[in-house]
Amino acid sequence: MAELGTDKAKRDYPHDEQDEELRQAVHDFCYDKCYALAKSAKPKHEREDGFNAIKDEFIATIPEPANIEEKDAYEAKVAMASRYYHDVEKEAMRNMILDEGVRLDGRVCNQVRPIWCEVDYLPCAHGSAIFTRGETQSLASVTLGTKLDMKEMDEVLIQGDQQFVLHYNFPPFATGEAKPQRGVGRREIGHGNLAMRALKPVIPVAPENPYAVRVVSDILESNGSSSMASVCGGCLALMDAGVKITKPVAGVAMGLITDAERPNDRYAILTDILGDEDHLGDMDFKVTGTADGITATQMDIKVDGLSYEVLEKALEQARQGRMHIMGEMLKTISEPREDYKPFVPRIEQLRIPAEFIGAVIGKGGETIQKIQKETGATINIDEVPIPGTNLTEGVVDVASADKEAMQKAIEWIKGICAVPEAGQVYHGKVVSILEFGAFIEILPGKEGLLHVSEIAWTKTDKVEDVLSVGDEVDVKLLEIDAKTGKMRLSMRALTEKPEGYVEPKGRGERGPRREGGERRDGGERRERRDGDRGPRRDGERREGGDRRPRRDGDRGPRHGAPQRPSAPAPTADDYREPVDELY
Repeated sequence: MAELGTDKAKRDYPHDEQDEELRQAVHDFCYDKCYALAKSAKPKHEREDGFNAIKDEFIATIPEPANIEEKDAYEAKVAMASRYYHDVEKEAMRNMILDEGVRLDGRVCNQVRPIWCEVDYLPCAHGSAIFTRGETQSLASVTLGTKLDMKEMDEVLIQGDQQFVLHYNFPPFATGEAKPQRGVGRREIGHGNLAMRALKPVIPVAPENPYAVRVVSDILESNGSSSMASVCGGCLALMDAGVKITKPVAGVAMGLITDAERPNDRYAILTDILGDEDHLGDMDFKVTGTADGITATQMDIKVDGLSYEVLEKALEQARQGRMHIMGEMLKTISEPREDYKPFVPRIEQLRIPAEFIGAVIGKGGETIQKIQKETGATINIDEVPIPGTNLTEGVVDVASADKEAMQKAIEWIKGICAVPEAGQVYHGKVVSILEFGAFIEILPGKEGLLHVSEIAWTKTDKVEDVLSVGDEVDVKLLEIDAKTGKMRLSMRALTEKPEGYVEPKGRGERGPRREGGERRDGGERRERRDGDRGPRRDGERREGGDRRPRRDGDRGPRHGAPQRPSAPAPTADDYREPVDELY
């Protein structure tokens, strides 16, 4: 059986045709002119126009076609000449740097272009800065938000929130082009990711920094590394916003020119490369970091590899360039601002016991939604572990641009988590009135009874004569029942007792009992003695202490009988006492 496909003829690969005579002609005509133009240190656009003019000048020497049949050959020759000219331009630029140590803009190899920067550039932004290095300019802005503004990560292997993000925008006009701006490309994604990795190590995270941080770098002009300009501009904008970064960060792009025949002996390392040096050179090596070390790197090389000596020198030269750039940045702003700007939403953190998280949220989120609706503040609650223990606690973030609204929400939450203490004075609100007294809300969700006898030192006929629902009054918490949790309040305890006042029978404020049954604070009872009661005889008492004989029906269930069910939760009727007997 014949092999499949053996009967088909194979196609020949069309190799590029080369015109060595044309290549030499382009080199002879253009090399010296390109070398002179590269050494002239003209601005970017003038230099580009000059190189295009040299190419057009040579193409004009190519005879134009005399007829239609020769047109295809003419166009192929022009395209081939353009390709050869690119090689000549690259050779002239590289030889100029290797031979003379002079670059396209007139700088020496380790020199950084002039730097100009300014902060607080945008009037209403949370933080802003403009950073200009030569012909590269970045406008950076910072926006601070709450946890609700964090980027949500929902991927196959990564889920959660991202507190810090950086967006990089490169519009066409940054390079002098007029074209529509489409979706974000790979270049923008890569440059933005590099800048974000450079700044991320110095950004404080929760709980030290409760804010979601977003940095946007808009490139307004580009001739060199715009990603490194984004790092420098983003760092300035963060400090302008008051974000307490640990240390300032700067970045620089390095380049490399080598001799193809002697790459390890004849080379030049370039600091702060231009766009043409990136395009025509052998390396694009970007390094970012603080004064103490590197935070991010990225390298693109067009050679087979780098020796240790070259890499060591490149890193040291990058450190020197980075320190120079950082020095210029710190002349504008040396450290983060002490306070945030007026437009920034204020966030304060509270730490509450874990058992109160449900109380703050409420049934179905009712309580927390009510707090946010009435105060206008934004509230976020997270349960986090307590370091070194197996316990957890609640971290509450309260955010608002209005300081009074935020303080009101904080006090509300503190009230929910507060534990009432006997003897303390509270400012409460009357929530309901009954015949025998009024219920006062002394803390959010915590009510106590103000009995009619505790309103004033004189007799109060009707509670409605003194109090109304919605009134705010100061009350003293007299006691909390240990079993039922009922709270007994008093208004009269906060006023001075009238001179000559005599406490009505059964009305005194009862204090704690002493040993032997003695009471204090208006309800004192002396210690019992044997002589105070009459002698007992067969279960009876005589002489003022008579008691009839006991019978089985007079007593409750005997020892061992089934116990009563536990008492239900206290209601308003549980507080009821005979009012008239107290006066």
